[in-house]
Amino acid sequence: MTLDYYQQQADAFFAATVNVDMSSLYERFLPRVSKGGHIVDAGCGSGRDSKHFADLGYKVTAVDASPALVQKARDYTGLPVACHDFMALHCRPAVDAIWACASLLHVPESELAGVLAHLAAQLKTGGVLYCSFKYGRGEVVRHGRRFTDMDEAGLEQLVTTLPLALAVSWQTADLRPGREHETWLNALLVKEAN
Repeated sequence: MTLDYYQQQADAFFAATVNVDMSSLYERFLPRVSKGGHIVDAGCGSGRDSKHFADLGYKVTAVDASPALVQKARDYTGLPVACHDFMALHCRPAVDAIWACASLLHVPESELAGVLAHLAAQLKTGGVLYCSFKYGRGEVVRHGRRFTDMDEAGLEQLVTTLPLALAVSWQTADLRPGREHETWLNALLVKEAN
């Protein structure tokens, strides 16, 4: 269902997201990534963030599950964006950081811990994972897409089962024009030593 939405709405989604100013989120994430480090953009969508990181000199691996968005991101970024889901991501050597902006929220709640554990396995010890969810609790279908909403208590409970420590979480308003009334939960998770 969600993948079908992105296949059918790729042009509109690209147009609505590619120029959004994400600097307030970058400012929290990038200081935790070594200069020139390797960032995976997991669920890269338009490629907006991948292009920003690459332009700053980071090594970027971009992936998305939607073939239509992958093509748009390739055209926009010039990067070899891969088409697959989170569980097909295998990074050797391990990477410095994973950026999962508005992407993990499409994972069913029952699968989220497993997906996060898999992503954690791709990170170096001390590596950082950024993620964001629509604010709330439980699963919901909105306009043809499945969402797992998250609040602070839900995130804390989720992380207790993982080799990740919650460094910080914070709420923001949606950064897209006209969507400021929507609240997001953002988090930085750090890979702990085994």
